Amino acid sequence: MAEQAVRPPSSEIVDGRAPVRRWRTVDIVVTAVLGVAFGVVFWAWNLLWSATGAAFAAFPPAQAFMYGVWLLPAVIAPLIVRRPGAALFAELVAAVLSALLGSSWGSVILLYGLLQGLAGELGYAAFAWRRFGWPQALLSAVLAGAMAAVLDLVYYYPAWSGGWKTTYLVVVVASTVVVAGVGGTALVRALARTGALSSFAAGRRG
Repeated sequence: MAEQAVRPPSSEIVDGRAPVRRWRTVDIVVTAVLGVAFGVVFWAWNLLWSATGAAFAAFPPAQAFMYGVWLLPAVIAPLIVRRPGAALFAELVAAVLSALLGSSWGSVILLYGLLQGLAGELGYAAFAWRRFGWPQALLSAVLAGAMAAVLDLVYYYPAWSGGWKTTYLVVVVASTVVVAGVGGTALVRALARTGALSSFAAGRRG
């Protein structure tokens, strides 16, 4: 049973074929571990964001170049696990842990984790969870970044001018594409080359 839980089944996902929707034990564990690891990163990144805020007082939207780190789980988890729900699972776990460790934004961060995870999920859902390459990762990053920016503009910056809001949206999405889309995909492929992802389709096909 344990071997079956780790070993990829013969019907594992192959690009272009019907997706495997059943989660194995290893899928659940790895996605949870990703969420926990990034939850710690989120907590540290929250502190860095707060500490550097004064440097962007003249033009606050510029600080959004740092944003992409918060969307990494939503892009990376599906690239590795290749199961529907992986983006939502990982992003939400990371948000929950970040809140438990002490987020200056309070419980609203849970809503962020939920909606950002769902938005990231759509990048893969658009291809019926059959493909997990650069286009899917970048689309996931765009959607997750756009969701994050819209939430911020609604909750925290409703009084900004139209120009500032547009700039913020563009910078958040660009940051997410670069950090989570490009960086996340490159990270997963680098891990695959080491053999660390041998239990997953990502480790066998890239």
